[in-house]
Amino acid sequence: MKHLLITGLVFISMQLPCLHAQTNDLNDYLRRALENSPLLKDYQNQAIINRLDSLMLQTAYQKPSVDISSSNFFSPIINGFGYDEAITHKGRNNALLTVRQAIVGQGNLKTRLHTYTLENQLVQNEQKISEQDLRFAVTTQYITTYGILEEIQFNQELEDLLKKEEILLKKLTENSVYKITDYLHFQITMQQHQLSISQQKAAYKNNLAALNYLCGIVDTSYVLLEKPEVILQPPSSFENTLQYNNFQIDSLIIRNSSALIDYAYRPKLNLFADAGFNSTLSNYTYKHFGASVGFSLTIPIYDGGRRQQEHNKLRINEQTRKHYQDFSQQQYRQQLEQLTQQLGETERLIDQARTMIKSTQLLIDAYGRQMQTGDASITDYILSMNNYINAKHVITQHTNQKLHIINQINYWNHEK
Repeated sequence: MKHLLITGLVFISMQLPCLHAQTNDLNDYLRRALENSPLLKDYQNQAIINRLDSLMLQTAYQKPSVDISSSNFFSPIINGFGYDEAITHKGRNNALLTVRQAIVGQGNLKTRLHTYTLENQLVQNEQKISEQDLRFAVTTQYITTYGILEEIQFNQELEDLLKKEEILLKKLTENSVYKITDYLHFQITMQQHQLSISQQKAAYKNNLAALNYLCGIVDTSYVLLEKPEVILQPPSSFENTLQYNNFQIDSLIIRNSSALIDYAYRPKLNLFADAGFNSTLSNYTYKHFGASVGFSLTIPIYDGGRRQQEHNKLRINEQTRKHYQDFSQQQYRQQLEQLTQQLGETERLIDQARTMIKSTQLLIDAYGRQMQTGDASITDYILSMNNYINAKHVITQHTNQKLHIINQINYWNHEK
């Protein structure tokens, strides 16, 4: 009786942390990971910077620049030595207010502004890809950690069953129904099972810590994970994925860069006007207040073929981009076909293991009844228990693997 009381207290003490532990689900970790990711915040800031650069470009070409400048120098001639007065006029003073305005066509300005629009689209798409990668990584770690927890819970239920059988076996051994060696063999099996639970608990804590680290969560408390809801998403075409969208934006950037090269070889017109004081150190300097207006015009004539070389570089970049796109599309199809095949095989293995468990349960129940009368072999009972554990482990392992495969399929299927 004393032995049973101690065993019961030990079992209850092992269960208390689980009874009072906090529970979290997959969405909790995904939300925290997205909130804490510095990379996603970086992408958000890049988008803001691109919008500011776009506004700065509009200001530069649509509004004039105004500045005040002044230059003053004095060149004395002493005993006939000094700079040539015909050049320096002994000095110069000026103070000017200058207004400048570059004249740019609407097509040119629109193309330049489109550069920032495309960069923003690329940043936003990269942000979505990073979110997709982070969701995949967190979900993968969550599934792995939950799989260990499932093993622990199953093994603890089995341990409870073994302890009940151990009490019965001890009584039968005391009544000489079973040999003491049979009882010791059963105890060693139970101790091995308890050791396995302890190892799994340590692995669960380590994987839980890795999950918290991945999500940027500073927490060392024991948490129970809820079953992950990982639902297989409907298949999608490659043209609807974020990866394809990235390739398309790259193509538009190359096309826009080609247009900018052509605009760089168009005539450039700049207008300017100034007003203020501009004089040498001569007589009547007070009369040298005035103003001026003017323009500068640049017309490209010949650049040694540089324009064509720039276009050739962009054509090579486009070919490279197309090669990467075609290869990525092939990988996409191959991965989905392979993962779909793995999913079907995994489901068949789970069904086979479930059939085996039903047969093994019947055998264990029969051995359990025979043990009460001493008609069952302890070795056969232990063997049937091991078969049951192995079959249950196969189900847990492959159910976990099934969730991993679905997570991978959803990753590849993620639409833009």
